[in-house]
Amino acid sequence: MCPRPATERTPVPGYAGPVSSSPTALPLNTDALPTHWVLTLSCPDRPGIVHGVTGTLAEHGGNITESQQFGDPDTGLFFMRVQVVSRSDRATLEDALAPVAAAFDMTWHLDVVGRRVRTLLMVSKAPHCLTDLLYRERHQALPVDVVGVVGNHPDLAEIAQFYGKPFHHVPVTRETKVDAEARLRQIVDELDVELVVLARYMQILSDELCRDLAGQVINIHHSFLPSFKGARPYAQAHARGVKLIGATSHYVTGDLDEGPIIEQDVERVDHSHAEKDLVALGEDVERRTLARAVRWHAEHRVLLDGSRTVVFR
Repeated sequence: MCPRPATERTPVPGYAGPVSSSPTALPLNTDALPTHWVLTLSCPDRPGIVHGVTGTLAEHGGNITESQQFGDPDTGLFFMRVQVVSRSDRATLEDALAPVAAAFDMTWHLDVVGRRVRTLLMVSKAPHCLTDLLYRERHQALPVDVVGVVGNHPDLAEIAQFYGKPFHHVPVTRETKVDAEARLRQIVDELDVELVVLARYMQILSDELCRDLAGQVINIHHSFLPSFKGARPYAQAHARGVKLIGATSHYVTGDLDEGPIIEQDVERVDHSHAEKDLVALGEDVERRTLARAVRWHAEHRVLLDGSRTVVFR
Protein backbone atom coordinates (compact mmCIF):
# COMPACT_ATOMS: atom_id res chain seq x y z
CA MET A 1 0.00 0.00 0.00
CA CYS A 2 2.84 2.37 -0.74
CA PRO A 3 3.68 4.37 -3.87
CA ARG A 4 5.37 2.21 -6.48
CA PRO A 5 7.78 3.28 -9.23
CA ALA A 6 6.61 3.82 -12.80
CA THR A 7 8.82 0.93 -13.94
CA GLU A 8 6.56 -1.62 -12.24
CA ARG A 9 5.72 -4.64 -14.38
CA THR A 10 3.70 -6.82 -12.00
CA PRO A 11 1.09 -8.94 -13.86
CA VAL A 12 -2.50 -8.54 -12.72
CA PRO A 13 -4.99 -11.43 -12.77
CA GLY A 14 -7.85 -10.69 -15.16
CA TYR A 15 -6.06 -7.79 -16.87
CA ALA A 16 -4.46 -8.46 -20.25
CA GLY A 17 -2.28 -5.37 -20.39
CA PRO A 18 -2.33 -2.22 -22.51
CA VAL A 19 -5.27 -2.17 -24.88
CA SER A 20 -3.08 -2.02 -27.97
CA SER A 21 -2.51 -5.73 -27.44
CA SER A 22 -6.13 -6.11 -28.58
CA PRO A 23 -6.87 -6.34 -32.33
CA THR A 24 -9.54 -3.65 -31.85
CA ALA A 25 -7.07 -1.00 -30.63
CA LEU A 26 -7.37 2.31 -32.48
CA PRO A 27 -4.37 3.45 -34.58
CA LEU A 28 -2.43 6.57 -33.66
CA ASN A 29 -3.22 9.62 -35.80
CA THR A 30 0.25 10.80 -36.71
CA ASP A 31 -1.14 13.87 -38.52
CA ALA A 32 -2.85 15.27 -35.42
CA LEU A 33 -1.18 17.95 -33.35
CA PRO A 34 -0.03 16.68 -29.92
CA THR A 35 -2.19 17.53 -26.91
CA HIS A 36 -0.99 17.81 -23.33
CA TRP A 37 -3.38 15.72 -21.20
CA VAL A 38 -3.75 15.32 -17.45
CA LEU A 39 -5.11 12.07 -16.04
CA THR A 40 -6.11 11.67 -12.40
CA LEU A 41 -7.33 8.50 -10.75
CA SER A 42 -7.98 6.72 -7.49
CA CYS A 43 -8.72 3.06 -6.84
CA PRO A 44 -8.12 0.27 -4.33
CA ASP A 45 -4.38 -0.26 -4.03
CA ARG A 46 -3.01 -3.40 -5.69
CA PRO A 47 -0.03 -4.37 -7.86
CA GLY A 48 0.05 -3.37 -11.51
CA ILE A 49 -1.77 -0.05 -11.50
CA VAL A 50 1.14 2.09 -12.69
CA HIS A 51 2.10 -0.42 -15.37
CA GLY A 52 -1.49 -0.62 -16.60
CA VAL A 53 -1.84 3.15 -16.90
CA THR A 54 1.58 4.10 -18.22
CA GLY A 55 1.74 1.11 -20.55
CA THR A 56 -1.60 2.05 -22.12
CA LEU A 57 -0.52 5.66 -22.53
CA ALA A 58 2.78 4.62 -24.11
CA GLU A 59 1.02 2.28 -26.53
CA HIS A 60 -1.03 5.27 -27.69
CA GLY A 61 1.95 7.52 -28.37
CA GLY A 62 2.02 9.12 -24.96
CA ASN A 63 5.13 10.83 -23.63
CA ILE A 64 4.74 11.29 -19.86
CA THR A 65 5.91 14.72 -18.71
CA GLU A 66 4.87 14.50 -15.04
CA SER A 67 3.80 11.62 -12.81
CA GLN A 68 2.96 11.47 -9.12
CA GLN A 69 1.38 8.70 -7.07
CA PHE A 70 0.52 7.89 -3.48
CA GLY A 71 -0.76 4.82 -1.71
CA ASP A 72 -2.66 5.59 1.50
CA PRO A 73 -2.03 2.84 4.07
CA ASP A 74 -4.97 4.04 6.16
CA THR A 75 -7.68 3.85 3.49
CA GLY A 76 -6.06 1.28 1.20
CA LEU A 77 -6.53 3.59 -1.77
CA PHE A 78 -4.05 4.45 -4.51
CA PHE A 79 -3.91 7.90 -6.13
CA MET A 80 -2.16 8.98 -9.31
CA ARG A 81 -1.78 12.10 -11.43
CA VAL A 82 -0.12 11.90 -14.85
CA GLN A 83 0.54 14.54 -17.48
CA VAL A 84 1.15 13.11 -20.92
CA VAL A 85 1.67 14.50 -24.42
CA SER A 86 -0.06 12.45 -27.11
CA ARG A 87 -1.43 12.81 -30.64
CA SER A 88 -4.39 10.63 -29.67
CA ASP A 89 -7.67 12.45 -29.24
CA ARG A 90 -9.88 12.32 -26.15
CA ALA A 91 -12.17 9.57 -27.43
CA THR A 92 -9.22 7.35 -28.34
CA LEU A 93 -7.54 7.77 -24.97
CA GLU A 94 -10.76 7.30 -23.03
CA ASP A 95 -11.55 4.12 -24.99
CA ALA A 96 -8.03 2.86 -24.33
CA LEU A 97 -8.12 3.64 -20.62
CA ALA A 98 -11.62 2.28 -20.00
CA PRO A 99 -10.56 -1.42 -19.70
CA VAL A 100 -7.74 -0.44 -17.32
CA ALA A 101 -10.14 1.61 -15.22
CA ALA A 102 -12.62 -1.26 -15.10
CA ALA A 103 -9.95 -3.80 -14.16
CA PHE A 104 -8.77 -1.72 -11.20
CA ASP A 105 -12.16 -0.23 -10.21
CA MET A 106 -10.87 3.30 -10.82
CA THR A 107 -12.49 6.66 -10.40
CA TRP A 108 -10.73 8.69 -13.08
CA HIS A 109 -10.79 11.91 -15.06
CA LEU A 110 -9.04 13.04 -18.25
CA ASP A 111 -8.64 16.70 -19.19
CA VAL A 112 -6.43 19.04 -21.18
CA VAL A 113 -3.56 20.59 -19.21
CA GLY A 114 -4.21 24.26 -18.60
CA ARG A 115 -7.86 24.24 -19.67
CA ARG A 116 -9.55 27.01 -17.73
CA VAL A 117 -12.21 25.70 -15.37
CA ARG A 118 -15.56 27.51 -15.55
CA THR A 119 -15.83 29.11 -12.12
CA LEU A 120 -18.48 31.00 -10.17
CA LEU A 121 -17.34 33.26 -7.32
CA MET A 122 -19.69 33.91 -4.38
CA VAL A 123 -19.18 36.91 -2.12
CA SER A 124 -20.76 39.04 0.60
CA LYS A 125 -19.06 42.33 1.51
CA ALA A 126 -15.34 41.58 2.02
CA PRO A 127 -13.48 42.34 -1.23
CA HIS A 128 -10.01 40.89 -0.68
CA CYS A 129 -10.52 37.33 -1.97
CA LEU A 130 -12.68 38.40 -4.91
CA THR A 131 -10.21 41.05 -6.04
CA ASP A 132 -7.27 38.70 -5.65
CA LEU A 133 -8.81 35.86 -7.67
CA LEU A 134 -9.92 38.15 -10.49
CA TYR A 135 -6.46 39.75 -10.61
CA ARG A 136 -4.76 36.35 -10.71
CA GLU A 137 -7.09 35.15 -13.46
CA ARG A 138 -6.27 38.19 -15.60
CA HIS A 139 -2.59 38.68 -14.87
CA GLN A 140 -1.13 35.53 -13.29
CA ALA A 141 -2.54 32.72 -15.44
CA LEU A 142 -4.81 31.28 -12.75
CA PRO A 143 -6.42 28.51 -14.84
CA VAL A 144 -10.04 29.50 -14.23
CA ASP A 145 -12.63 31.22 -16.37
CA VAL A 146 -14.72 33.25 -13.96
CA VAL A 147 -18.11 33.24 -15.65
CA GLY A 148 -19.92 35.20 -12.97
CA VAL A 149 -20.01 36.59 -9.45
CA VAL A 150 -22.90 36.02 -7.04
CA GLY A 151 -23.34 38.32 -4.06
CA ASN A 152 -25.91 38.24 -1.31
CA HIS A 153 -25.20 41.97 -0.99
CA PRO A 154 -24.63 44.40 -3.90
CA ASP A 155 -21.48 45.93 -2.38
CA LEU A 156 -18.92 44.22 -4.65
CA ALA A 157 -20.76 44.65 -7.95
CA GLU A 158 -18.36 47.41 -9.04
CA ILE A 159 -15.33 45.14 -8.62
CA ALA A 160 -16.95 42.43 -10.73
CA GLN A 161 -17.89 44.96 -13.38
CA PHE A 162 -14.35 46.41 -13.41
CA TYR A 163 -13.08 42.96 -14.40
CA GLY A 164 -15.90 42.48 -16.92
CA LYS A 165 -17.74 39.82 -14.92
CA PRO A 166 -21.53 39.64 -14.67
CA PHE A 167 -22.74 40.25 -11.12
CA HIS A 168 -25.83 38.45 -9.82
CA HIS A 169 -27.39 39.92 -6.69
CA VAL A 170 -29.13 37.08 -4.87
CA PRO A 171 -30.26 38.29 -1.43
CA VAL A 172 -30.54 35.67 1.28
CA THR A 173 -32.72 35.80 4.37
CA ARG A 174 -34.15 33.04 6.52
CA GLU A 175 -37.41 33.40 4.64
CA THR A 176 -35.87 33.49 1.14
CA LYS A 177 -33.08 30.92 1.54
CA VAL A 178 -34.87 28.20 -0.45
CA ASP A 179 -35.61 30.57 -3.33
CA ALA A 180 -32.07 31.94 -3.23
CA GLU A 181 -30.55 28.48 -3.55
CA ALA A 182 -32.94 27.69 -6.40
CA ARG A 183 -31.64 30.80 -8.16
CA LEU A 184 -28.07 29.75 -7.46
CA ARG A 185 -28.73 26.33 -9.00
CA GLN A 186 -30.19 28.06 -12.04
CA ILE A 187 -27.07 30.22 -12.43
CA VAL A 188 -24.79 27.18 -12.06
CA ASP A 189 -26.73 25.31 -14.74
CA GLU A 190 -27.09 28.24 -17.16
CA LEU A 191 -23.40 29.13 -16.98
CA ASP A 192 -22.23 25.50 -17.09
CA VAL A 193 -20.26 26.07 -13.86
CA GLU A 194 -17.64 23.47 -12.90
CA LEU A 195 -16.33 25.09 -9.70
CA VAL A 196 -17.96 27.34 -7.09
CA VAL A 197 -15.66 29.39 -4.85
CA LEU A 198 -16.98 30.92 -1.65
CA ALA A 199 -14.71 33.97 -1.61
CA ARG A 200 -15.76 35.13 1.86
CA TYR A 201 -19.42 34.34 1.20
CA MET A 202 -20.99 34.68 4.63
CA GLN A 203 -23.89 32.29 4.16
CA ILE A 204 -24.28 28.59 4.93
CA LEU A 205 -25.20 26.33 2.01
CA SER A 206 -27.89 23.72 2.63
CA ASP A 207 -26.94 20.08 3.13
CA GLU A 208 -28.74 19.17 -0.09
CA LEU A 209 -26.81 21.70 -2.15
CA CYS A 210 -23.53 20.59 -0.56
CA ARG A 211 -24.28 16.99 -1.55
CA ASP A 212 -25.27 17.93 -5.08
CA LEU A 213 -22.06 19.94 -5.58
CA ALA A 214 -19.74 17.65 -3.61
CA GLY A 215 -16.11 18.22 -4.53
CA GLN A 216 -17.02 21.31 -6.57
CA VAL A 217 -17.28 24.01 -3.88
CA ILE A 218 -14.24 25.53 -2.18
CA ASN A 219 -14.45 27.73 0.93
CA ILE A 220 -12.01 29.91 2.85
CA HIS A 221 -12.12 30.89 6.51
CA HIS A 222 -9.83 31.97 9.31
CA SER A 223 -8.10 29.14 11.15
CA PHE A 224 -9.16 30.14 14.66
CA LEU A 225 -12.00 27.61 14.47
CA PRO A 226 -13.24 26.02 16.63
CA SER A 227 -11.99 28.87 18.84
CA PHE A 228 -13.29 32.41 18.40
CA LYS A 229 -16.54 31.60 16.63
CA GLY A 230 -19.12 34.19 15.66
CA ALA A 231 -18.67 37.90 15.09
CA ARG A 232 -15.30 39.69 15.11
CA PRO A 233 -13.00 36.67 15.46
CA TYR A 234 -9.87 38.83 15.11
CA ALA A 235 -10.99 41.01 17.99
CA GLN A 236 -11.48 37.89 20.10
CA ALA A 237 -8.06 36.60 19.03
CA HIS A 238 -6.41 39.92 19.86
CA ALA A 239 -8.00 39.92 23.30
CA ARG A 240 -6.55 36.48 23.95
CA GLY A 241 -3.08 37.44 22.72
CA VAL A 242 -2.75 34.80 19.98
CA LYS A 243 0.70 34.24 18.47
CA LEU A 244 -0.44 32.71 15.17
CA ILE A 245 -3.21 33.62 12.77
CA GLY A 246 -4.04 31.64 9.69
CA ALA A 247 -6.52 30.50 7.07
CA THR A 248 -7.96 27.21 5.88
CA SER A 249 -9.32 26.42 2.43
CA HIS A 250 -11.44 23.30 2.11
CA TYR A 251 -14.18 21.60 0.15
CA VAL A 252 -17.66 22.40 1.41
CA THR A 253 -19.75 19.64 2.99
CA GLY A 254 -22.88 19.56 5.09
CA ASP A 255 -20.69 19.72 8.20
CA LEU A 256 -19.97 23.42 8.65
CA ASP A 257 -16.30 24.28 8.03
CA GLU A 258 -15.28 20.62 8.39
CA GLY A 259 -14.87 19.56 4.75
CA PRO A 260 -11.66 18.00 3.37
CA ILE A 261 -8.82 20.50 3.73
CA ILE A 262 -6.94 21.58 0.59
CA GLU A 263 -4.54 24.19 1.94
CA GLN A 264 -3.65 26.06 5.12
CA ASP A 265 -1.24 28.89 5.92
CA VAL A 266 -0.27 30.95 8.97
CA GLU A 267 1.33 34.25 9.98
CA ARG A 268 3.17 34.77 13.25
CA VAL A 269 2.05 37.77 15.31
CA ASP A 270 2.95 39.20 18.71
CA HIS A 271 1.91 41.72 21.36
CA SER A 272 2.78 44.69 19.15
CA HIS A 273 0.05 43.91 16.61
CA ALA A 274 -3.19 45.83 17.07
CA GLU A 275 -6.55 44.35 16.11
CA LYS A 276 -6.48 46.15 12.74
CA ASP A 277 -3.07 44.59 12.05
CA LEU A 278 -4.45 41.13 12.69
CA VAL A 279 -7.34 41.81 10.33
CA ALA A 280 -4.98 42.98 7.56
CA LEU A 281 -2.64 40.03 8.01
CA GLY A 282 -5.59 37.67 8.21
CA GLU A 283 -7.06 38.92 4.94
CA ASP A 284 -3.68 38.53 3.27
CA VAL A 285 -3.25 34.93 4.38
CA GLU A 286 -6.85 34.16 3.44
CA ARG A 287 -6.49 35.40 -0.14
CA ARG A 288 -3.23 33.57 -0.86
CA THR A 289 -4.45 30.35 0.76
CA LEU A 290 -7.64 30.41 -1.29
CA ALA A 291 -5.75 31.19 -4.49
CA ARG A 292 -3.49 28.18 -4.03
CA ALA A 293 -6.46 25.91 -3.34
CA VAL A 294 -8.28 27.14 -6.44
CA ARG A 295 -5.17 26.73 -8.62
CA TRP A 296 -4.48 23.20 -7.40
CA HIS A 297 -8.11 22.21 -7.93
CA ALA A 298 -8.15 23.68 -11.44
CA GLU A 299 -4.91 21.89 -12.28
CA HIS A 300 -6.42 18.60 -11.09
CA ARG A 301 -3.87 18.27 -8.30
CA VAL A 302 -6.41 17.59 -5.52
CA LEU A 303 -7.94 14.14 -5.09
CA LEU A 304 -10.48 13.29 -2.40
CA ASP A 305 -9.45 10.62 0.10
CA GLY A 306 -12.50 10.28 2.32
CA SER A 307 -12.48 13.17 4.78
CA ARG A 308 -8.98 14.16 3.63
CA THR A 309 -7.32 15.19 0.38
CA VAL A 310 -4.26 14.09 -1.54
CA VAL A 311 -2.61 17.16 -3.09
CA PHE A 312 0.01 16.59 -5.80
CA ARG A 313 1.98 19.85 -5.92
